[in-house]
Amino acid sequence: MPTILLLICSNLFMTIAWYWHLKGGMNKPIMLVILISWGIALVEYCFAVPANRVGYQSGWSGAQLKIVQEAITLIIFAGFMVTVLGEPLHWRHAAAFACIMAGVGFLFVGK
Repeated sequence: MPTILLLICSNLFMTIAWYWHLKGGMNKPIMLVILISWGIALVEYCFAVPANRVGYQSGWSGAQLKIVQEAITLIIFAGFMVTVLGEPLHWRHAAAFACIMAGVGFLFVGK
């Protein structure tokens, strides 16, 4: 559970670092956007590195850590896409998420 919570925190910051400037920040100079994003990404790394370390020490494989991180990323990005960017969800998003969740299931089956 600590791994999941740390990955959620990490992905919240990652999504903000990568996409904050798309809504309201497009008029900022690109170098300023990069510097701000790097500052936010530093916080993201402070959660991601321990998440992977704790998960790996708890017996998760590298592949399991990565696929769970991707599933969390999709959930968080979907929320960001709807609430911040104002873009609607479509059936394609659900289908893509189902494919990722199938991948999660395949990597955890029999473990």
